[in-house]
Amino acid sequence: MGCMAAKPIVDGIEREYGERLRVIRVNVQDAAGQAMADRYRFEFTPTFVLFDAGGRELLRTVGAVDPAAVRRALASP
Repeated sequence: MGCMAAKPIVDGIEREYGERLRVIRVNVQDAAGQAMADRYRFEFTPTFVLFDAGGRELLRTVGAVDPAAVRRALASP
């Protein structure tokens, strides 16, 4: 699944969780995006990483993102 194909799914997650999470879309083609890709080990696109408020990684997927997996990660303590 490409980035544009995944966009409606990510948009839906963003709408569903509005105040609970912030979606940041990174363009790995520009310098700032490449720096983030290096820092957070994005090797393939699209890569989705969900962090908690403390910066701990809760979920990482490459390709498709499963809204149910996001819900489970947000529900876990």
